[in-house]
Amino acid sequence: MVFDSLAQVPERDTGASDQCVAEDGFCPQWIVDNFGDYVQPLLDHTYLTVVTVVIGFAIAFSLAILAHRQRWLTGPIIGFTGALYTIPSIAAFFLLLPITGRGNTTALVALVAYTLLIIFRNVTTGLRAVPAETVDAAQGMGLTDRQVLWRVELPLALPEILAGVRIATTTTVGLVALAYLAGGDGLGRQIDAQITFKSNVALAGGLCVLLAAVLDLIILGVQRRATPWMRAAS
Repeated sequence: MVFDSLAQVPERDTGASDQCVAEDGFCPQWIVDNFGDYVQPLLDHTYLTVVTVVIGFAIAFSLAILAHRQRWLTGPIIGFTGALYTIPSIAAFFLLLPITGRGNTTALVALVAYTLLIIFRNVTTGLRAVPAETVDAAQGMGLTDRQVLWRVELPLALPEILAGVRIATTTTVGLVALAYLAGGDGLGRQIDAQITFKSNVALAGGLCVLLAAVLDLIILGVQRRATPWMRAAS
């Protein structure tokens, strides 16, 4: 493991780099030499984030569509998902351990729970922001309720929906860093291994920030391509 002996630096390191590592400082050469040890944790972090958001979106979107048709369900669903959201992440991991055991499954269950409120509220907000006259016009053209939903309401609500996905994604990237407490994978394990070593924290933490930025840009790009009328208006 890279952390077995931080004082032992590759032979090509200079004396200054050796001293930097010995003092637990910020050592660019150490980061370059050990970057490969962070690739797999980064991939694991990405996997947990993407799977969490995909599952969370599927559940929250389904609930939002149901609540859009049965408005009285909105309050109970927000109350339930809001209660899940208020549970501290570390406590959620430990509460699930006796049920699901250590590993990615426990991490995923807790992480998905945190995405539900964010995505659900954005989907319902986007759908209810669609102008009533637009819906009336679509119905006047002979579209069924299902056709109005998929051809009119959802496309117009898409910017708000994807905004919720962006928030949920960046939030999840941060929470996945704590998944190691439940036995999950990710960069959090690398950070915890030597949390006092500045180079390690800078590299692992920097990769978390970079991952959040890249995923956010990807979703933003999807939004721009899926809503060409907004680009035209700009």
